[in-house]
Amino acid sequence: MEILNWILGLGAAVMLPIIMFVFGLIMGAGFSKSFRAAITIGIGFTGINLVINLLTGELGPVAQAMTERLGLNLKIIDIGWPAMSSISWAWVASALVIPIVLVINFIMLTFKLTKTLNVDLWNYWQFAFIGAAVTATSGSIAWGLVAAGVASVIALLLADYTQPYIEKFFKMPGISLPHLTALGFMPLVIPLNWLFDRIPGINKLYADPETIRKRFGIFGEPMSMGLIIGALLGIFGGLTLDKILGLAITMASVMYLMPKMVAILMEGLIPISEAARDFMTKRFGDRQIFIGLDAAVSLGDPAVIAVGLILVPITIVLSFIIPGNQLLPFADLAVIPFIVCLITAMSRGNVIRSIIIGTIVMACILLIATNLSPAETIMAADAGVKIPEGASQIGNLDRANLITWVLVKVFSLF
Repeated sequence: MEILNWILGLGAAVMLPIIMFVFGLIMGAGFSKSFRAAITIGIGFTGINLVINLLTGELGPVAQAMTERLGLNLKIIDIGWPAMSSISWAWVASALVIPIVLVINFIMLTFKLTKTLNVDLWNYWQFAFIGAAVTATSGSIAWGLVAAGVASVIALLLADYTQPYIEKFFKMPGISLPHLTALGFMPLVIPLNWLFDRIPGINKLYADPETIRKRFGIFGEPMSMGLIIGALLGIFGGLTLDKILGLAITMASVMYLMPKMVAILMEGLIPISEAARDFMTKRFGDRQIFIGLDAAVSLGDPAVIAVGLILVPITIVLSFIIPGNQLLPFADLAVIPFIVCLITAMSRGNVIRSIIIGTIVMACILLIATNLSPAETIMAADAGVKIPEGASQIGNLDRANLITWVLVKVFSLF
């Protein structure tokens, strides 16, 4: 466990370059190319995290201001994914999750059941969460490990299924996203998208950043969209003028900087991806191998950030009006772009449709988060984490997805 904690303590920005350097050497990219690619990947990922932290730091206060203005008094506190990941890794069997998931991945690759090599070790905590939640509700460590393994299989299969959208929309050949935050509602999103394509009127509604830019000129550019959205969030939160202006500039900065950080990351990934393709072609013909990464790499698209930011006030309002919801959304509001990245890609960048589907998804997330809260509260108690003052239970938006919920409920029956 101490070894696991030390490895996880390195953080994704350190772990990913090390993994990709070793992977590049195995794929025959050579020391120099692999080393340069790995360092570039680390720089890109660090840049992405800096921008995400900027986004998170600014959204927190404005979200709190909005909830205070609405007078929300909900008993379940959204503690955020960082705290929940620590609680998940504190599960007694968490040290077994990484080797189990890796073995499953290698077996599926060997028997051509998947094309994705999931190198996003840090986010294996999402599988550990499912295992810990099953153990918390059923008392069975064994079934918790089985549930975590099944979750990893589903993530790989859905990563393969959604990869063409990532390649076409995000212009990321050879990259897939076995990330349950992005994949968790695919069983709902796929039929919804199919349905909206066939509903007269709705299937004609279309607006992407490019059409918005053409129609509104300078005010339709990503940084201007960020400026406007940031100002509106500040106004809805009742902030003072100086805070509104600061938030507007911050959101404009996020919209401008994120694509550049993702471009740096892709600069490092492309040589490794090409080496992997050549390696597989020489040994297995035309067989493809996708590199499975964190959904953070998708946040460089302005449509994804725009949809995510617009859904922040919508989610806060939903928490107030959805019958049965008891979760006060707060810490994980900055995760919404991760949740909607594949929704946006599958909607071909259509901001209007993405917001409609995203609203439905966020309503479901609030109800699922409320339902999973008892298990998460038990997990926190087992990990020695105190419940925040004023709350009777804890929860979070990041893990409240359909796949996670179904697996926890099903395996808790045993």
